[in-house]
Amino acid sequence: MSSIDKIDRTRLPKHVAIIMDGNGRWAKQRGLIRSIGHENGVTTVRQITEIASELGIGFLTLYTFSTENWNRPKDEVDALMNLVVVSIEQQTPDLIKNNVRLTAIGDLERMPDFARQRLSKCIDDTSHCTGLVLCLALSYSSRWEIVEACKTLARKAVAGEIDVESINADMLSQSLATNFMPDPDLLIRTAGDERISNFLLWQIAYSELYFTDKYWPDFTKDDFCEAILSYQQRERRYGKTSEQLTAN
Repeated sequence: MSSIDKIDRTRLPKHVAIIMDGNGRWAKQRGLIRSIGHENGVTTVRQITEIASELGIGFLTLYTFSTENWNRPKDEVDALMNLVVVSIEQQTPDLIKNNVRLTAIGDLERMPDFARQRLSKCIDDTSHCTGLVLCLALSYSSRWEIVEACKTLARKAVAGEIDVESINADMLSQSLATNFMPDPDLLIRTAGDERISNFLLWQIAYSELYFTDKYWPDFTKDDFCEAILSYQQRERRYGKTSEQLTAN
């Protein structure tokens, strides 16, 4: 029986987030330039989007480019920006065919005009789709997002629209860039490192974490299914005891 056949379709995570790590190291191992690793990573994005859509997962968020990535060599940054928009444009017809809606979160104003405008068109072109929501975290960091949410609430408080004492966790969540989707049930990170790297820090408070040594270009549909199976074998207690969950 294949991995996909073992998955319980009634217990799928509603939202899967992925830190797609290892493109550069994958290329270096093969004596190739880093941009080749990123290009091969695009193929993996397409495959994982396909399997997530096929399974019926509602939201897939991919950590595509962090605010810290702006500090990389300019040639690599330029190549990444171009690769992102070109690959998205190429995949937009398939996204529409598979009923996948594209969206993005992050400090998008920092992106070059050509990249932001072309990304916006692809988002508009898929806006009618009602299946999987594919969210690209671009020019994104969780600390940036939380600071921006705090600014939003502070402005409302200064304007008298809200009372400071009324601010709570739900209000902050609604001020985040991810306010249109549920928190991730499962966070996957490839390439061996076991850290969060400033990604969805608020949202993953109770997410299940799954780490694999495989570099992102080597991460397959079967590997994704194995991550889902691992998730389904875990008991999510949210601070309660096992006995409380059983009683309910």
